Amino acid sequence: MMSRSRIGFCATCFGLHINRLGNIAKTGNFSTLSLIRRLFRSSSASSNSPDTEQPRRGGGTEYGGEGVPFRPKRALVVSKLSRYSFERKRFHDLEEEGLKQLLLQRGSHYDMYLEKHKIHVSNVKKVVDTLRSQNIEVRQAQWFDQNLNQEAVRWADVIIAAGGDGTFIMAAGKVTDDTPVLGVNTDPSRSAGYLCLSEKNSLQFDEALRKIMEGNFRWKWRQRIRTTVESGLINAEPIDIHEQQLRLPDHQYEHWNREQRMRQGLEKRVEPGPTVLPVRALNEVFIGESLSSTVSYYEISVDGSPMVKQKSSGITICTGTGSTSWSFNINKLSHQGVSELLNIINEESDVDIPITQDLLERIASKFNSSLLFDASVPTLAYTVRDPVVNGVFNANLPRGFAKKIRLRSRGWDACLVMDSGSSFVFNDGAIATLEITEDDALRTFELD
Repeated sequence: MMSRSRIGFCATCFGLHINRLGNIAKTGNFSTLSLIRRLFRSSSASSNSPDTEQPRRGGGTEYGGEGVPFRPKRALVVSKLSRYSFERKRFHDLEEEGLKQLLLQRGSHYDMYLEKHKIHVSNVKKVVDTLRSQNIEVRQAQWFDQNLNQEAVRWADVIIAAGGDGTFIMAAGKVTDDTPVLGVNTDPSRSAGYLCLSEKNSLQFDEALRKIMEGNFRWKWRQRIRTTVESGLINAEPIDIHEQQLRLPDHQYEHWNREQRMRQGLEKRVEPGPTVLPVRALNEVFIGESLSSTVSYYEISVDGSPMVKQKSSGITICTGTGSTSWSFNINKLSHQGVSELLNIINEESDVDIPITQDLLERIASKFNSSLLFDASVPTLAYTVRDPVVNGVFNANLPRGFAKKIRLRSRGWDACLVMDSGSSFVFNDGAIATLEITEDDALRTFELD
């Protein structure tokens, strides 16, 4: 849902904005009158000059890109919690030497954690200093930090995720409108950071920022999953799984505790009737039992098909962004798998296919490429993990693509988890509908 529509009228974006506004009008998020008012407010503020700065929200500027400068006035820098900081928070009662000995006893590398922490902190400082050198007002926040809240996100013209892909996804989950998110990899020598700027642009952030402020970049819209729930006992606010990890060993009971509190009226629950959950999933949604060794039981409908009972290890539903991540690793075909299949084909047929390393590579690569799709495509990809197939349950299509997926839980300790971080109780009778709505797309940057 777009609570703050920012409409730029550069030639490259005009058609996109009109389409997006049309979609908003169809969903009923804005009245026709408010839609017209928004359109004319933006139109009257526009200029034929691509370099013209258009005031908004206390001196910010309208979006640029593809030759049109983007000059934010306010930036929220969200930094990751390094492994060293994570362990420091977990064992806050220990002195430094005590923490070091604890980690060494576990076989962990205290010195490496500390070194990586210092590299991360140094690179975050470079990002902040670079922004301030361009007269951009900066606020800083971190995982599990009270400064990371909706007020801070609404305040910012741009969100900068300083860390890796996990930090990017976490920061993106806080964005409910089209505020752009820029990922900066603070340790590219040890982290891939596929959602972040390249290693060169991350290390030379001053140059990357110059490109952005001069308009030498492209917008990349990444689709996200909207989840609408109805029926069942579902928490209104997500359980933060990452935060729960700091509360070991008790966090595994959090879903049960949350459900009991909702039954007693001590915890806010989703109201009866269709309700959109407050988080949009950038990578994927997982639905299944909280305990991974327990069989998940649910009913599923794909694109309006009749509900089908299934038992499995849970189901993942991903976007194009997520198709390169968990979903890909669940489904990818290995060279070993290809080789074994070719051996069976040779045994069961009259052909004799020479099995070479080059052939294994080409077949695996072709299959694995079919699992991927672009982040901007409004499509879902689903995977039923380890489906149970017998006389009662089946999974004729354990994976595939869809526009809308509907599930009814038959679980007893089940959860609905977005991007491995935000979890909702999802037990027997709860219903969820997952779909892509282009108004939920995340605005990100692409630099050469």
